[in-house]
Amino acid sequence: MTETSKPAPILTFHRLIETARPPMRADRSAIGTLPTRAFRYCEAVCTASAFGWYVFPPIGITLTWDGAQVFWTYDGAEQDGWIPLNGSAQFPYFAQRFDEVAPPSCRGFSPPFVSALKEPGVVQIWSGLIARTAPGWGLLVRAPVNIPRGHWELYEGIIETDRWFGPLFSNIRLTKTDVQVRLDPEWPIFQVVPLPRTLYSNETLQSVATTLRLADLGPAEWAAYEETVVKPCSDPQREQGAYAQRTRRRRKGDLGHTSTGEEERLGG
Repeated sequence: MTETSKPAPILTFHRLIETARPPMRADRSAIGTLPTRAFRYCEAVCTASAFGWYVFPPIGITLTWDGAQVFWTYDGAEQDGWIPLNGSAQFPYFAQRFDEVAPPSCRGFSPPFVSALKEPGVVQIWSGLIARTAPGWGLLVRAPVNIPRGHWELYEGIIETDRWFGPLFSNIRLTKTDVQVRLDPEWPIFQVVPLPRTLYSNETLQSVATTLRLADLGPAEWAAYEETVVKPCSDPQREQGAYAQRTRRRRKGDLGHTSTGEEERLGG
């Protein structure tokens, strides 16, 4: 008997900063922050929360912005007080470590850890990772789904990580001056989702139809509305969370028809 080879992963993380927390599969409870009722009954929220992987800062850092200048500090900083962020700064001691391991042609090119961009209050932070996706797949970088944040927002982006092999970073915008924004190494700074390129192609996004009047709904749409809304609301014995239960049963049934490798990819 020959051993069956395991299919190549759709997404591979390369951890360059070896002390950083590894990425973690996103959690249906949004790391315990969802209200109990939402976690039990709102399958849509739970599914969205678990869609992707959490990525963490490689070290705890604190930022503040006075409206003109961004200042920062990090856990274990050798100097006391705030450090002006002028341009870019390296992760502590990483540049030397990078040059010790990198081939000669790559030495001196370690990724910056934190950078102040030209836009007011915008900071770029490197996760310490590089991500690679399978051919034809990209990577959506977005804010952690349904997890509360402080006085900052994240710019979302889609990276063609099957073609571009560089640092996996995020751009955040500080939204309030003269407050301290803490980014904890045990709390995700962003969430990544591998996407097939066809999903965000113009062909897919242009394949949309819109009806503009109530009268445009046909018999099939009204029958679907009756099944989805009218019957459950008319049943005095209806069970709370019926949609969630049906969706979970359907998902388990779908997984039952997949191979082991496919189930692993789907997070089963």
